[in-house]
Amino acid sequence: MMKKDMDFRQYFGVQVDHVPLLDLSRQYATIKEDMDAAVRAVSDSGRFVLGPEVTRLEEAIAASAKVGYGIGCASGSDALLLALMAAGVGPGDEVIVPSFTFFATASCVPRLGAVPVFADIDPVTFNIDPNCVEKLITPKTKAIIPVHLYGQLADMKSLRRMTKDHPDPQRQKIVLIEDAAQAIGAELESIPAGGWGDMACLSFYPTKNLGGAGDGGMVITNNEAFANKVRLLRGHGMEPRYYHKVIGINSRLDSWQAAILNVKLPYLDSWVHMRQRNAGNYQGMFEELGLDRVIGLPTAFDNRLHVWNQYVVRIPGGHRDGLRAALNEKKIGTDIYYPMGLHQQECFAYLGYKKEDLPETLVASQEVLALPIFPELRLEEQGAVVCAIRDYLAANGVCENKQI
Repeated sequence: MMKKDMDFRQYFGVQVDHVPLLDLSRQYATIKEDMDAAVRAVSDSGRFVLGPEVTRLEEAIAASAKVGYGIGCASGSDALLLALMAAGVGPGDEVIVPSFTFFATASCVPRLGAVPVFADIDPVTFNIDPNCVEKLITPKTKAIIPVHLYGQLADMKSLRRMTKDHPDPQRQKIVLIEDAAQAIGAELESIPAGGWGDMACLSFYPTKNLGGAGDGGMVITNNEAFANKVRLLRGHGMEPRYYHKVIGINSRLDSWQAAILNVKLPYLDSWVHMRQRNAGNYQGMFEELGLDRVIGLPTAFDNRLHVWNQYVVRIPGGHRDGLRAALNEKKIGTDIYYPMGLHQQECFAYLGYKKEDLPETLVASQEVLALPIFPELRLEEQGAVVCAIRDYLAANGVCENKQI
């Protein structure tokens, strides 16, 4: 990942006006003509919802994920809801989800009358801990939703062993739904996100590695029955027109979004490589200043293709919020994904969790800080980020102010 022979020192101390957490305008400038032409073509066609651009995208995404089916929908959140609906999740069922994730992973569960059961995370990957999942499985468990957080796949081999490959037929019926909203293109042992579970859910929100100009999502699967159910459910359960077989929802992907995504998809691999390069640059810079011994750096494992939707470090010792404020003063963009576990959210208070029930989630929520990682990020900008972190930690006695 890291270019060990690169001299990073030349990028320390270079003056920059600001460093955005994400700058979509830089990407747009490189493909502006093609994007504008694609949008105009949709406008001229008059086919604005579930048109040929959507079909083209569905087929292309499914092929890239090495699965048989892609079903576009209105958002990543809807993709999760549709997947649970297709799996037959309903009142009385339990769905195991990580607590350390975006709200949509869990909010889809009670919408169907089911109960979210929160699992703790592995402290290294931030993904759901299979050992914790194993202890939470009961006869009421209908589904498990592992999240491929920040762009790295969860331990799907372990999750499959305790479900699909388990000798108990009841365990085999548990539906595995991959929340791959942050991990399009990521792999575990050369199997892409979407190839491990019964279904996987993607998001095309603008901040994602493959992002549109608004909301959009997709369910991908190798299971024809699930694909047909999701396709039926996304359009009010209607087939043929005005004849409703089931009660579905209205969650259709706009042709404009699909057209934009079709333009962007061929660039996805190169953008991922640029994110990987930036992650390697951070690693080298932090090591150059000795900060790798002070803060927790993310790990990319050899058997996993990490696509780096986020670059998240751990700032221990209660310094995270102070550091973030200091970076903000220097106009360096950061974010916290996530400031509390879902088991602590007010809307889930009825479940009776205490914050200490999931200790790794609690610690992570107090330490994580996301730094800029978007493909077009420049080396001098990364140098400014790393030096600003060094300066704050040195001023607060956490590390030496190593001069370059």
